[in-house]
Amino acid sequence: MSNFKAFMPAAVLLASGILAAGCVVPPEEDPVLIKLDELDRRVDSIERVVSNESLLQLAADLETLRAEVRELRGDTEALQHELERTEVRQRDQYLDLDQRLQSLERRTRTGQALPETAPETSPETALGPATGAGAAAAGDQRASYQAALELLRQGRYERAEAAFDQYLADFPDGELADNAQYWLAETHYVNREFETALAGFRRVLEDYPNSRKTPDAMLKSGFCLHELGRRDEAAAMLEAVIEQYPDSTAARLANQRLDRIRAEAR
Repeated sequence: MSNFKAFMPAAVLLASGILAAGCVVPPEEDPVLIKLDELDRRVDSIERVVSNESLLQLAADLETLRAEVRELRGDTEALQHELERTEVRQRDQYLDLDQRLQSLERRTRTGQALPETAPETSPETALGPATGAGAAAAGDQRASYQAALELLRQGRYERAEAAFDQYLADFPDGELADNAQYWLAETHYVNREFETALAGFRRVLEDYPNSRKTPDAMLKSGFCLHELGRRDEAAAMLEAVIEQYPDSTAARLANQRLDRIRAEAR
């Protein structure tokens, strides 16, 4: 009996241990842990969806911006093309006006009656009644000038440049030297050689201060300065054109270029 009594506490302890062990739930079967794992997976899934939608929206926004940039670039190229066409038309108008004024001046000097509309004249028929060596020399320089001018009109700029250079070498004090210097600078301008063109237009201003090409030379000097990125100097030159020649075509063009410079500065 005593042995049984001694055995009982040990048995009770063993049974209690077995029961206690039976009450412990493995982690993989714990409903709380299972619920937490499920919530964690759902949160991960939601984060992935949100992330993907954000990336898709960013990609869509980026494509929209690219389309707008392409459209703006196209508009800019169209405007640049139209500007170049406008400058070509203006140059042709200057050339035509230059020839007409030269014809009028020659007729005035020779005492011929002026027609209601001054016709285009060839160098050979525009010499007037003068004769002798003086007429021959005048005819030579006019023919040289007109030939260079025609090359410029045709867009053969390298040959026009060489022709105007030759005119200035042959007739440095010729009656058309200021015009020749102006159009020589113009050949560099149309080829976007703005530094060289600027020097040429400034030479008109310095060497021929009383030339009727002065407002145009000032205008083109301002254009060159603008193309070279020297906006303040360009604006000052263009404002001088407007102030000194307010009713001229050069002043109107100076105003237009000033508007561009101000828009770029905003």
